[in-house]
Parts: sequence; structure tokens; C-alpha cells
Amino acid sequence: MNRADLHRKLYDLQDLKYRDFQIRILPSVNPGSIIGVRTPALRSMAKDIVKAGEHTDFLKELPHTYFEENQLHAFIISGMKDLDGCMEELEKFLPYVDNWATCDQMSPRIFNKHREALLAHIPEWLSSEMTYTVRFGVGMLMEHFLDDDYDPKYPKMAAGIRSDEYYINMMIAWYFATALAKQYESILPFIEEKRLDDWTHNKAIQKSVESRRITEEQKTYLKTLKRVSV
Repeated sequence: MNRADLHRKLYDLQDLKYRDFQIRILPSVNPGSIIGVRTPALRSMAKDIVKAGEHTDFLKELPHTYFEENQLHAFIISGMKDLDGCMEELEKFLPYVDNWATCDQMSPRIFNKHREALLAHIPEWLSSEMTYTVRFGVGMLMEHFLDDDYDPKYPKMAAGIRSDEYYINMMIAWYFATALAKQYESILPFIEEKRLDDWTHNKAIQKSVESRRITEEQKTYLKTLKRVSV
């Protein structure tokens, strides 16, 4: 399938009301690049592209024209079964990720079996100057290293990030809210000792208080740790 045919197929799946919704929630994306195709349809199309053996050529076509093409790219990478190939394509694509949806929905399943190899790349991502590369790195720490593979050095990596970017700080807050739900005793000192910037600190508490995985007693205490700007 050439690029023109792919674009026509995407427009055949267009939902204008959904497009308007996406424009509102994706402020970092050029509205003109959003067609308005729902995620299940894109996931199905990504699978079809792989089955047809057309994914190799598609992955080379960077930068893409439409948001939906970036979504297809993310879904194809997420389904790759070869670790080296997956990592190679991921590194090529990360510089082109320009929004939270593509970033957060890109989750290579192969990493479930190769967390050590994944971990080797995370420090580089966290030190990147690119917003969504950093966000992706924090997301991978949250997804893969808060359960059996947890180590206290991992939240230190996230807490050490300082950024003025909203989408980085929101992911850090999400990370610590999730970490409090899974590793409360280990993570609490990061909040008690104010190791995050004020906004991220308060947002992490807010998201924790909204979580069903945090006990009422824990929520009550976390509220007392909220920082008030002077």
C-alpha cells in the first residue's frame, strides 16, 4: 500500500465528531494533521499492515503526514517480536513523537521479556532534550519497574528530572502516584522530603488521593503533605 492509498483508507474511516474531540485533547498536534480515526480501527489497520508485509516500508516513511500514521507507527513497534529490531525502530521514531497519546500508547510487548535490556536505554531517554522521549522513559519505568523488578534507585531517576514541560511533569506525577499505590513505604519519603518540584509534588498527591488503590488513611496523610506556594 503506497502512502496515497493509506491516506485514502484513513479518510474512509474518518469520524468527524471524534476528530473534533481529538483536536481538543491533543493541543500539541497540528489540527490539520488529525483525520479522526478511532483507536480500535487503527490497531486493526496496523495488524493488517504487518500481515501484508508492508510495515518495513511504512516504518521508513518518516516524518509522517498525519497523526494517525504516527499512531499506526507506534502500534506496529509495540507488536514487534524481535528485541533488536524493535529497539532500532523505536529509537528512530521517538524523535518524531509529538504528543502524549502516541507516546503513551506505544508500549512494546517484547519489553515484558527483556526488562534488563529496556532498563539500559532508560537513562538516555530521561536525559533527552525531547519532551516525549523523556515522557516515554518515565512511562517505561512506571510500566515495568514498580512490581517484582522494583528497586529504590528507579524513583530516584524519575525524581531527578527537572523540566518546565507540562507533559513531562504530568508523567512524573503519574509515576509517583502509581508508585505510591504499589510501593507506598518506599515511595513516601520522596513526598515527605519534598524531592519533587512543587507542581509535580502536588499533582502526584492529587492523583494518589483520586486513586482507589490508596487507603483512606494514606489519603488523609498525603493531603497534609501538600505544598502551598508562597
